Amino acid sequence: MGIKSADAEVLKTAILAAAKELEAKKEWINELNVFPVPDGDTGTNMTMTIMAAAKEVAAITEPTLSSIAKALSSGSLRGARGNSGVILSQLFRGFGKEIGEAEKITVPVLAGSFTRATETAYKAVMKPKEGTILTVARGMADKAAELAAQTEDVAEFLEKVIEHGDFVLSQTPEMLPVLKQAGVVDSGGQGLMQVMKGALDGILGRGIPFDAEIAQSKSAGTAAAGSSELETADIKFGYCTEFIINVEKAYDEKEELKFKAFLESIGDSIVVVSDDDVVKVHVHTNNPGLAIERALTYGSLSRMKIDNMREEHNERLIMNASKQSDAEKNTAPVKEEPRKQYGFIAVSIGEGLGEIFRGIGADYLIEGGQTMNPSTEDMLNAIDKVNADVIYILPNNKNIILAAEQAKSLVEDKKIYVVPSKTVPQGIAALINFMPDADPEDNLESMIGEMQQIRTGQITYAVRNTSIDGMEINEGDIMGIGDSGMLAVGKDIEATAIETVGRMVDEDSELISIYYGEDVTVEQAEVLTEKLQEKYPHCEVELNDGGQPIYYYLLSVE
Repeated sequence: MGIKSADAEVLKTAILAAAKELEAKKEWINELNVFPVPDGDTGTNMTMTIMAAAKEVAAITEPTLSSIAKALSSGSLRGARGNSGVILSQLFRGFGKEIGEAEKITVPVLAGSFTRATETAYKAVMKPKEGTILTVARGMADKAAELAAQTEDVAEFLEKVIEHGDFVLSQTPEMLPVLKQAGVVDSGGQGLMQVMKGALDGILGRGIPFDAEIAQSKSAGTAAAGSSELETADIKFGYCTEFIINVEKAYDEKEELKFKAFLESIGDSIVVVSDDDVVKVHVHTNNPGLAIERALTYGSLSRMKIDNMREEHNERLIMNASKQSDAEKNTAPVKEEPRKQYGFIAVSIGEGLGEIFRGIGADYLIEGGQTMNPSTEDMLNAIDKVNADVIYILPNNKNIILAAEQAKSLVEDKKIYVVPSKTVPQGIAALINFMPDADPEDNLESMIGEMQQIRTGQITYAVRNTSIDGMEINEGDIMGIGDSGMLAVGKDIEATAIETVGRMVDEDSELISIYYGEDVTVEQAEVLTEKLQEKYPHCEVELNDGGQPIYYYLLSVE
């Protein structure tokens, strides 16, 4: 006897089982990344995204399809990290919109949900690439539509959809030559298949038990630089109050403005982010009850949290009496400064790179990069901290651009521009070329134009054997990775760096910039600088202390 329909409890179990399955396989998925660098992040990013959603879902005690759908969408949207995580969150968002409108889960409802999920995810990506997670999702959606008229059994339906998804995944190396060269399938697609398999296991009662408390600790990432809420002992509003409104009554743009105005009358540090029928609220106030009472006029509340900041501050003073935390060093309390026209947020890691970005105008640094992609929520928190009408975000990593764009779509009270910088040197070039007298759109165009003149290289080591761009790579080899692929492979850091620069320099080059990492001594970096200056006398060679992990050198030529 098959499963003809499923209710909210079954959906909740399926989501939590999917989260645990992905979490259990994340390291394996990380290893599928094409470049064998020691920062594999697809599995980690997707896991942290689904765990953010799973925590929201796990907190619902009396689930309905609507409440589960909202929690899945809201949690994943704000917890999304990296391109794969953002795409997964958009798949969840489309899936949730369809499921949330249903009375029960049936095969036709699931088929419609898969189609809507895929359509939503494709719309979120400016230039969709086939052979990726999107292709796998679309393949399953097409199969689901075909099967909808053939069976009423939910389990049988899902088994056949998953079987087809595995087939599409197996074909991704034929669609993306770089996957075929590396001998791997698409890591994002593999992550999606683990989500599907985990969900089916949950429905059939064989999933891995989900522990929300453990999941929270595992999915907690590196705190954003400068994210401390307590800058001084003089705390005007003592209670940090957070909750989510599950909107059940009229709540349009006019009501949102009235609600924000009320919160401003009783506190500060206000963040109100609306996503369909879910509103996330953050406010510092001396009267949490007033904020909660007003919020209840719009609907029910969940994920309520009230912290006494004065007590926390006293504890922190005791713990940190001997030194100021690194997070506090990374940014000034810009929230207290007068509102200005332009503000800048940069993603960076390494003390030296942080100093460089601050020195050229960055107001706020989000700690992150290859080893830890910031979430959409991290971006929203940073935007709230920068007191400016127009804010430019410099992701400085191709895997962070989508999260920045997603944060941009959730902000209404400030004009946000995402400068699509894919490397730190590109971000530095873009920010240096900002012209305060130009209008925002012209500045964006100019910054993008300038950063596109930069050729960049990264020197790191391989964590596994593979073959890329016609180069055989063995575990432990030193690699020079450029903007479009591998530039050099060797056994020696310095020699590989010199070869990498050689593939970047041409007769029109004028400046070579070197940013040395935490695993390189200044003496080693100076020797490299001297050798490059001798080899390329027509170029100026500039040496900077980057302090970045993982990458021995970041290099740029312009």
